[in-house]
Amino acid sequence: MNKRVIILILAIISIAIFSGCAQQDIKTIDNEKNVGNETIISIPGSTQELKKFSSAYELREYMKASAQSTGAFAGSVMGRAITQEGATGAAVPIQSGVMPKAVTSNIQAPSGETATDYSKTNIQVEGVDEADFVKNDRKYIYVIAQNKLVILDAFPASDATILSSTLIQGRPKDLFVNGDRLLIFMEDTDTVYGIPEYDYMPRPRDAMKTVAMVYDISNRKNPEEVANYSISGNYFQSRMIGDNVYFIAKDTVYYYNDFVDMPVIMKGSARIMTPDVYYFDNPEQNYVFHTIASINIKQTDSINAKTFMMGYSDNLYVSQNNIYITYRKNMPVLYYEAQREERFYEVVMPLLPQDARDKINEIKNSNLDQHEKWDKISSILEDTFNRMTENEKQKYRDDVQKAVDEYEVKLAQEREKTVIQKISIDKGIIEYKTKGEVPGSLLNQFSMDESGDYFRVATTSQFWTINSNIQYNNVYIMDSDLKIAGKLEKIAPDERIYSTRFIGNRLYMVTFKRMDPLFVIDLTYPNNPQVLGQLKIPGFSDYLHPYDENHIIGVGKETAENEWGGVSIKGVKLSLFDVSDVNDPKQIDTYEIGKAGSDSEALQDHKAFLFDKKKNLLVIPVREVTGKEQYDSRYGQTVQRVWQGAYVFNITLNGFNLKGKISHFDDFEEPFYYWGSPGAVRRSLFMDDVLYTISARKVMMNDLEDISEIKSIDLPFSKDMYNEYGWK
Repeated sequence: MNKRVIILILAIISIAIFSGCAQQDIKTIDNEKNVGNETIISIPGSTQELKKFSSAYELREYMKASAQSTGAFAGSVMGRAITQEGATGAAVPIQSGVMPKAVTSNIQAPSGETATDYSKTNIQVEGVDEADFVKNDRKYIYVIAQNKLVILDAFPASDATILSSTLIQGRPKDLFVNGDRLLIFMEDTDTVYGIPEYDYMPRPRDAMKTVAMVYDISNRKNPEEVANYSISGNYFQSRMIGDNVYFIAKDTVYYYNDFVDMPVIMKGSARIMTPDVYYFDNPEQNYVFHTIASINIKQTDSINAKTFMMGYSDNLYVSQNNIYITYRKNMPVLYYEAQREERFYEVVMPLLPQDARDKINEIKNSNLDQHEKWDKISSILEDTFNRMTENEKQKYRDDVQKAVDEYEVKLAQEREKTVIQKISIDKGIIEYKTKGEVPGSLLNQFSMDESGDYFRVATTSQFWTINSNIQYNNVYIMDSDLKIAGKLEKIAPDERIYSTRFIGNRLYMVTFKRMDPLFVIDLTYPNNPQVLGQLKIPGFSDYLHPYDENHIIGVGKETAENEWGGVSIKGVKLSLFDVSDVNDPKQIDTYEIGKAGSDSEALQDHKAFLFDKKKNLLVIPVREVTGKEQYDSRYGQTVQRVWQGAYVFNITLNGFNLKGKISHFDDFEEPFYYWGSPGAVRRSLFMDDVLYTISARKVMMNDLEDISEIKSIDLPFSKDMYNEYGWK
């Protein structure tokens, strides 16, 4: 047999089967375990159980063992000095170990003339408030303006004025308002010191912290800080239920020279606790501390917190009773190595002649090391190929390729999973409940929903093998233990989810590749979800919002076929769908804004979407590309005319009617501010018949009747600070 042919065949087999010799025997993977309806492959040393570290030493030893089993470095390069040994035990309040009693949330109306009707932050779950950089309470507007908290007396609009501007030392992110209390979340950087093992002096590093500052705003002209708590890590997300605020800080586990940096909670400059650290005994490629803390905004003398060591999280859903944190499941390196070995023995070897199989089995069961085994096996393969005719070689190659492709698809489906961690919350108490897994990945928080004892999720499965790219969508209904009770899989092959919205016992789901199918899915029977109907139209929706029980508003992009036979993205598109006949949904009306390149923050952030059915009001921020590219000698480049502002619609069941447009500019935006302009409208709200629009530069007030301007107030703004940090 020609040596070049032998090398070619071996190369094909190696690419299909090996990307390197396995370093560990196939026995490193235990037998498969069935959990609910799912098959989970156990990893050596992995019980999938919730455990708690008793000390920093125990966590350090776990990290050391994990680094060895995963074949990857699972930490970062410097740690914070540990000033007390290990964890302190249970996560407890500061004073006497007793959590404050829950106080019924009664948001008091501000004194003076107030609006009878006003808008609130657009949230996902009723009764679960979401933090934002703008809040209002029928008289005052509270806004984070770069590094300041600004409070405006905004009603009546004609008398609007800034009452106070409070400097925040750090990078403020979001805020909550509850009666006469205001809470700001801020990120800041500390220089912290640690002494690696056997080093001779402390070594500095920069570490992120999340700060929660509570203000008494009974005097809006002079907010008074009443509490200041900080937690290791970056600010992730937060929710407020009644008077209890829950927030999460994420911090990469720093592990260096046998030194592990534990999460800490500070009150002001004093260290008050190290939360208990829980983990799931599952090797990860990277570990992240997720510290979940709760504060009663009315009684701020105590804080409760627990830390969970997980993989990199991406999405969060919060109901009134539970927090669900999700992240992509990552398998250790040795898992893939063992799978490559299994693939050869279980998939390829059965296709060899019997005499070759017998010889390979004898070598496999010998005491030789892995490299010696493969040297002998490769010789047997070469001899086997030499004896084959050309037709036999071709048939063998085809059979192996087909078997390997089928095996790869099966494995890819197993690996493409999302882990869901369920943590209960009740009056500030945080308690871990359970974990589950679903195939595929989640788009955002609207891909999840809790309904009674069930948790519903919509995912996109996308994975690649050597010869194929596979993509489809799924719906899973999980019971209270996060076991899959019902499922609907392989919806819209070759497309991915662009938006979802769970409303009652229905799921509205938009997928896209060339057309926009809007699916209506019935979830009435958890064990048997069903597609009721679908509507295919050009374009897609990135966000879905209920108009009423039978109508849905979609915000996304319009599309059109291009000259090359593909699909081109056009301007921003509003759609109104009639889903009263679930088997035959219809599009009532559409409205397109701008040319290709136009965008709206409402497509990525639902808090930028303002809708009120009683007022027939819909407002979205818009970055509108209005013209073709033209050369501008002032900038020495080709530019497009771009308008920044808010579109104000009257919306009824007849469709969209543009009432007017509001801009915080006198003219078009300068080209260097096409994206992230400080004058771009980012939020809107109303009090009675006045619409307020907010940008980094100003707050404008317009009459909702004819969109005429009433007043404009400049916010404190530094162009240098905006350019350097990109602050809100």
